Amino acid sequence: MWYTGSMRYERIEEAVFRSRPNRFIAQVTTGRGEEICHVKNTGRCRELLIPGVKIWVQRNESPHRKTGLDLIAVKKGSRIINMDSQIPNKVAKEWICAGHLFGTDVKIRPETRYGSSRFDLYLEEGPRRMYLEVKGVTLEEDGTAYFPDAPTERGIKHLEELIACRKEGYEAGILFIIQMRGICCLKPNDRTHPEFGETLRKAKEAGVQVMAVDCAVTPDSVTADQEVEVRL
Repeated sequence: MWYTGSMRYERIEEAVFRSRPNRFIAQVTTGRGEEICHVKNTGRCRELLIPGVKIWVQRNESPHRKTGLDLIAVKKGSRIINMDSQIPNKVAKEWICAGHLFGTDVKIRPETRYGSSRFDLYLEEGPRRMYLEVKGVTLEEDGTAYFPDAPTERGIKHLEELIACRKEGYEAGILFIIQMRGICCLKPNDRTHPEFGETLRKAKEAGVQVMAVDCAVTPDSVTADQEVEVRL
């Protein structure tokens, strides 16, 4: 299956973040007044979702939805950070199809099982076979991106399965999609989850490719931009 196209949103509106009663819902102020908004990112995002901060929401009114809004992006200093957890996989596919990592004849299959894990992407081109896990990154401090922003046992499991892929002769990789621009490097967030950082280093030593790409972000678009150094 081939994937093409740019990551662009429709029906984007500027709004103001007020509060987050739970990880799925935010209270926001739009041009229509106070409204409830779905948060498309279950991470903590405490450094982003600060009362009074400017955000961008997508209006998607449907009788089948509990709320007609999705939280898409947030302003942090001079940066716009995309918060949509569904975007990293799409950006990764776009980046790969542009000739990065593999050639332009690469075949991409999403959500492919290996062992007890389901990896985001499986890539084939000629004799090459690769399992690839994609992680979205929204946590930034002083120009450095960090992952994860909360403990992730699932992330550790994925890394261990990628190591197993390498032992079986497959190529394996983890690609961090940094949902903002202007990042100097990415580091594992050892303060929040030291075990993830330890496993990531172990995966690198086992031959798992560890990569990061930042994104050019506007309120209504996300595009893969530059590869970013990963410092382990």
